[in-house]
Amino acid sequence: MKLNIKPYTEQIDVWPKKGHHIMAQYDDNKIVVYQSYRPEIGNFAAQNQFFGGAFSLNRMTWIKPNFLWMMYRNGWGQKVGQEVVLAINLKREAFERYLKQAVYSSFQKDLYKTREAWQEQVQNSSIRLQWDPDHDPYGAKIERRAIQLGIRGEEIVKYSKDDILEIEDISAFVNEQYQFVLNKQLDQLLVPEEHPFILKDDQLKRQLKLQ
Repeated sequence: MKLNIKPYTEQIDVWPKKGHHIMAQYDDNKIVVYQSYRPEIGNFAAQNQFFGGAFSLNRMTWIKPNFLWMMYRNGWGQKVGQEVVLAINLKREAFERYLKQAVYSSFQKDLYKTREAWQEQVQNSSIRLQWDPDHDPYGAKIERRAIQLGIRGEEIVKYSKDDILEIEDISAFVNEQYQFVLNKQLDQLLVPEEHPFILKDDQLKRQLKLQ
């Protein structure tokens, strides 16, 4: 596996405890995002290094840069239809392009002049943005917020192939680490090394409510 991993107990001490943060593994060229699929879709993507086959370009797909947020949503790969867990190395410029286009999935009165103006943007945007409570390995809510991005329209076509550098099936790793969660052995739990994603665009940071 190519992800950089570290003990959960080492990382939790340095991670932000609250606020809006894009927790992710990234460098100057790429950012890792996670998705879970049924084998028909997930296996095709890992084998062919792009999304095709049974993957639909006509419906929104959601990406999550935060590993534990993905584990909360897919039940550590145990939920039906989410058994294949993918770590997707996404071009950093593509991820930042998504962020610049993103429209909140709920009305934000401090960002949109009217509810009607927000609804119009929702209809016209290819990227949806949602902040939700982050979760610990057991699935309990914590104060920090986690981001997920929904991709559709012309952007999902680019995402499915052009924006991806590599797709890795990490299902075996997820299953191994889930055993430590089940046995309440968080001192042995390994997770991808993550840090708050840093943006240079101050206006975009304000729009995303980043701390």
